[in-house]
Parts: sequence; structure tokens; C-alpha cells
Amino acid sequence: MDLKVDYAFKLLFGTQENEPILRAMLNALLKLPKDDRIASLTILNSELLREHETDKQSVLDIYARTEKDEYINIEIQVADKYDMKKRTLYYWSRIYSSQLKKGSLSYGEMKKTITINILDFDLLQETDRYHSTFRLYEDEEKFLLTDVLEVHFVEMPKLLRLWEQQAVNLEENEKERWLLILEADDREDIRRELEAIAMKDPVMKKAFDQWEDLSRDEKTWIEYETRKKAIHDELSAAREAEIRQQRAREEGLAEGRTEGERQKATEVAKNLLAMDMTVEMVAKATGLSVEEIEKLKQQLH
Repeated sequence: MDLKVDYAFKLLFGTQENEPILRAMLNALLKLPKDDRIASLTILNSELLREHETDKQSVLDIYARTEKDEYINIEIQVADKYDMKKRTLYYWSRIYSSQLKKGSLSYGEMKKTITINILDFDLLQETDRYHSTFRLYEDEEKFLLTDVLEVHFVEMPKLLRLWEQQAVNLEENEKERWLLILEADDREDIRRELEAIAMKDPVMKKAFDQWEDLSRDEKTWIEYETRKKAIHDELSAAREAEIRQQRAREEGLAEGRTEGERQKATEVAKNLLAMDMTVEMVAKATGLSVEEIEKLKQQLH
């Protein structure tokens, strides 16, 4: 299974049974020091219920709470079909504000909320780094306002480019190991190296074993293929709509250019007629028909 398909990703990383796998990935991805690593995770209901009828109901890919009551949401996207920057802030705000509904918490008791976006496309043109982290800092002195907001973007194509340049060491970099497992379905070179590491890493070994079991299960495979096809159809429809819009814009520009050229030719023709040039000469000079020049001549008189 392609683990970048959200259905497969959730099956491997988003179940309480596989909590050690998700925990290992998050500790690596968040670069937490050994004495402050996540000790346990509770997988939560992935649906954020609406407060009002007009609200959107958000369905998260993976939604978990740490033993410190910090909240983490992981989203995986294969194409930039939404405004990812604003979308992730919307998800962050829904999760953060939902803490007030869970009891009698005051604002001061609200815990950190982390959103992680794993993207199969380039998003941030400002950097070549594949992992970017955002927090709330003061503009000039760069001090942190509060640590409750933390947003991560992981751009997989940038990481793959580093792999192709042989700038990735999976033996030494735990974070890159867990990210590149998402590419190991059809990259034999990556899979082979990760499988060798898994022989020494029990959690990575568990991830490979679970992944293989899921891929062998006929019912699970059918559900996976259905979801994969739905994603493909949705992306194809979006691409087709984009192509139609582009054609419409191009046709509109062409029509605008044609009309503009005609107006310009008409103005030139009027000037030439005012200089007593013959209808035939004006038609030849401007590209307008003799009939059109005759009408213009009548209008001038």
C-alpha cells in the first residue's frame, strides 16, 4: 500500500494498537530531546463536531493527545487542492478551542496544539528545506509569545531530492527514516535500506510487519483501492477544471486582443480617410474590409 494515501496512513499510524509506531515517528519528527520525549499517546476521535449549523465538520487524518495533554494532528495531502496554509490554521484553531468544551478549563490551562502537514508536493517556495516549523514570534526581537501554537510542513519531494543527491543518511537520521517509509512502497532502494535498519530497530520492524499484514488483507486492500481511486478521480476532476479555466482565460484574452486590434485598425482607418486616401488604399493599409471602410467614410461625413 502507498502510505501517502490517507486511508493506509491512518491504518498504520492512527490506531491505538500501533501507538508505539506513531510515537516513534512523532518523537523523531518533532526532534524532542531524549529526556522530554512523548511517553504515550491516546488516539482520539478524528471528527471535530460543529458548534453551529454553518460550521464545517472537520475530519482529521490522525488526532492524538499526549500524556501531557498536548494535542497533535497529522494531515497527509497528495496534492495542493486546498489552501494548505489557511486550512492548517483552521484545523489548529478548531482543536485548540475544543479544549474549552472538555471541562472547566481556563484560558491559562489550555495546552499546546501541534499540527503536522505531510505534503506530496512543494508548498513553500521561500526555502529548499523539506521540514519547516512555525510558531508565534515578535517581529523584531523574535521572542516567543506563547508555545501553544506549533505548525509543521513536511514537503516530501524536497526530501526525495536530497535522497537522490545522496544527502540523506538513514542510519544516523531517525526523522528521515520515518518519513521515507512513506515512499518505500515503490522505491526499492529506500525500502531495502529501511528493512536493513528494521532488523536493529524493533519499532521500525513492527511498522514493516503491520504494513505487510495490512497489504495482504483482502478486505483492507479493497477499501484502500476504493479510497485511492476516489483521490485519483478527485484530483483528475480538479485538474480538468483547472484546464478548462485556463482555456477560458486564454480565449478571453484572445478575444480581448482581437477586439483591441480591431479598434486600433478602425482609428487608423479614420485618420487615413481624413487624409483623403482612397477606400481601397485604407482597406489595404489596415486589413479592414472595403465595406467596413465605406461605413466609416459615411460616418465621417
